[in-house]
Amino acid sequence: MRAIGLIGTLIALGAGYFVYNAQMAQSSAITTAPQAQIDLTGVRASLLEIGQAERIYVNAHGAYGTIEQLRADGAPEIGSDRRGYAFAIETNGAQSFKVTARPTDPDKSSWPTLTIDETMQVVSR
Repeated sequence: MRAIGLIGTLIALGAGYFVYNAQMAQSSAITTAPQAQIDLTGVRASLLEIGQAERIYVNAHGAYGTIEQLRADGAPEIGSDRRGYAFAIETNGAQSFKVTARPTDPDKSSWPTLTIDETMQVVSR
């Protein structure tokens, strides 16, 4: 009878240990996720800022502008490297533009590349 009680106690302790380890592994993964979320939110905000500057620029000049043209038009911080991402703009006159944010930080090489175009939709690839 005592053997059955001892075996039951060992099984309960083993199950408790398994659950504890699973919770600890999950909580350590969560501690890195908030910084990644913050960085990606910052990059998305930068893309939206560039997209808005493009809308203003095309209304004033009749064509979408490069990063240098947007900076000269009054937004000196637009397109500067932020949070380990570099920004590049492709324009097609007044027809379209596409801004690409690529990770340049080696620690973020597996992070997504983000883009925005004249539809003002941020897309992750």
